[in-house]
Amino acid sequence: MLALALLTLLTGSLLACGQQSDYYLHDGLENKDTVAELLALYDDASDAERFAIIREVADVYLADQDYDRAICFLTDMIERDDDFVYNTYFMLQIAWIYSQKEDFPIASLYLDRILKNHADLQVNGQSIHYSSLRQLIQLVTQPARRIEYRQELIERFPELINLGTEQFLLGKDYESIGEWDAAMDCYRQFSFNFSEDVPGYPVAIQYARNLIALSTTRKDWTYETLEELLDIIRQALATRNTYLLGQLRSKVGFFAMDWHQDKNDGNSQVLFDFAAFIDGDRVYYESTLDPASSAQEAFLRTWGWTERIAVWYLYFRKIDFPADPEFHGRWEWAGIYFGEKLQ
Repeated sequence: MLALALLTLLTGSLLACGQQSDYYLHDGLENKDTVAELLALYDDASDAERFAIIREVADVYLADQDYDRAICFLTDMIERDDDFVYNTYFMLQIAWIYSQKEDFPIASLYLDRILKNHADLQVNGQSIHYSSLRQLIQLVTQPARRIEYRQELIERFPELINLGTEQFLLGKDYESIGEWDAAMDCYRQFSFNFSEDVPGYPVAIQYARNLIALSTTRKDWTYETLEELLDIIRQALATRNTYLLGQLRSKVGFFAMDWHQDKNDGNSQVLFDFAAFIDGDRVYYESTLDPASSAQEAFLRTWGWTERIAVWYLYFRKIDFPADPEFHGRWEWAGIYFGEKLQ
């Protein structure tokens, strides 16, 4: 009788997934009678009861990791009553199942349809649109689409998110597609709203502030070639010209640290007075760069500095700032490592 009730419920015709009604009551289903009993109650149930019935039946298939039947069942129930208020929730569940199957493009399609074609719905105090946006931001691989969804998240749900974190990540996406004006605007907003570390980006605030500074500072400490910069550095060392050394160092993010330190550590960011370290004897430098140097960065060993550490490695690098093509790729003296190199 229960199977007959189910047959009547689902009309006995081919369903949206191309299966007959007995597809859902197959012999291998451990809770076959429970599923049949639930579905037999469906026609006379209230909306809230129907919602609970569909969830419970879907959960039976999900518990068995029978994802295909779960998808078919939810799809059939949506199409059977396409005005049902809880269909948005079931579409979210279908998207989640496709994610479990690692069919991320299909999951994304369902989530996008929820946002574009269905009104928002609160289930257990949670917005379906909010959940959909969160999942889409994780699933989509195209930065332009991620930008679209993250902007909507910021505009619609500012009270549910860390605003600074989302603004920083939005800036990273704009940066990845070369939209530098938009990226810098996001980084400025992030700097204003910063309240806690961004997951996966422990130095996000320093990164953003450095880019903002690079976009607004005169870049007169940079050189077209490394040799040009090295020549004038050597001249300043040979003549003990501490003022010139101060002018040559990077004006954004210059660091001075030992080899064990992290250059992004706030304690390594310094306003450096070279006069305190040149007293009496001259400072010497190697005639060639350290072997660890490359086309993107270089190390010059120097010695003869006063105070407790006599050996310094001057660190040079190419500037990575595509927002300013005239500045991008030029060389700067970016910092100092104290002591002999770690082997």
